[in-house]
Amino acid sequence: MVYVFLADGFEIIEAMAPIDMLRRAKVGVTTVGIDKELITSSCGITVKADITSAEFKFTDVEAIVIPGGMPGVINLEKSGIVQAAIDEAVECGALICAICAGPSILGHKGLLKGKNAICYPGFEEALEGAVISSDHVVTDGKYITAKGAGVAVEFGLEIVKELVGEAEAEAVRSAIQCR
Repeated sequence: MVYVFLADGFEIIEAMAPIDMLRRAKVGVTTVGIDKELITSSCGITVKADITSAEFKFTDVEAIVIPGGMPGVINLEKSGIVQAAIDEAVECGALICAICAGPSILGHKGLLKGKNAICYPGFEEALEGAVISSDHVVTDGKYITAKGAGVAVEFGLEIVKELVGEAEAEAVRSAIQCR
């Protein structure tokens, strides 16, 4: 199962595009609303999370996804549930995926030291010890990071590739007419 964490102020495209790509690839995805079920994005769209953070249990986790957006990233970083989920993902070797300002949470935890990574311009200093890439989407071991909303589909397809293979990612890419 892939868990996508949503907090008030999240970037809608950075959460929904990966969810869409994963579900097209028949990968199980559950959205987790931090502290509540109805979460409002940075652009004012409210979505209903599948579960709340109080209901989240770290079982059968293949990957976690941290979308960007402000103040969404700040709200995610303040969440003890998100912090614990990241720690558990590291411990069990699950994929940890973050886009835009989201990688800053990983950087603050020291998880990107020596790893190739990318983030939204201006957040590079928060990626403590990372090797900042010029690519828009970067995979290094169990970490996938991406630059921002404009590459959210690519980010989602990279997660699909890492979880179920390049053939499935290319099938989804072709089905949605993505270059």
